[in-house]
Amino acid sequence: MTDEMKKGSRRGGRRRAFEVLYGLCFNTVQSIDQLERAFTLAPAPSDEAAERNAAGRKEFAWELVAGVWRNLAAIDKRIDEYSQHWKLSRIARIELTILRLALYEMLWLDDVPVKVTINEAVELAKRFGDDNSKNFVNGILDAIAKAVENGQLRIH
Repeated sequence: MTDEMKKGSRRGGRRRAFEVLYGLCFNTVQSIDQLERAFTLAPAPSDEAAERNAAGRKEFAWELVAGVWRNLAAIDKRIDEYSQHWKLSRIARIELTILRLALYEMLWLDDVPVKVTINEAVELAKRFGDDNSKNFVNGILDAIAKAVENGQLRIH
């Protein structure tokens, strides 16, 4: 798979993972089987580029969804630590979902540069959030990235 194809499948995978994880804000799942069923039932994009990269996109999306779900408590703890003056319950679901997704990618996946993860999260915030979403998401992720860089926060 070329870098461009990988990039396209990952971007689409992130979008699908975001959509599935956002849906879970409204319908809690209790088991990995329920999570897999929710993932399978989520509609996939039907554009031509997505079709060419469908297998890679779906695999990456599942890795993100399952990873966030398995590590949700640890992820939310970090978001809570770095979202100054914002309690987790006050963060809008769209931004919270984007932060969860990006934080999992930053701290658990070692093959994606942190800058790429932040950029992709900001793009999701631009697409799905309001005018303030991108700045909010960028600010929290930038603080976490600096903590990782300074050795204050460990990559899992």
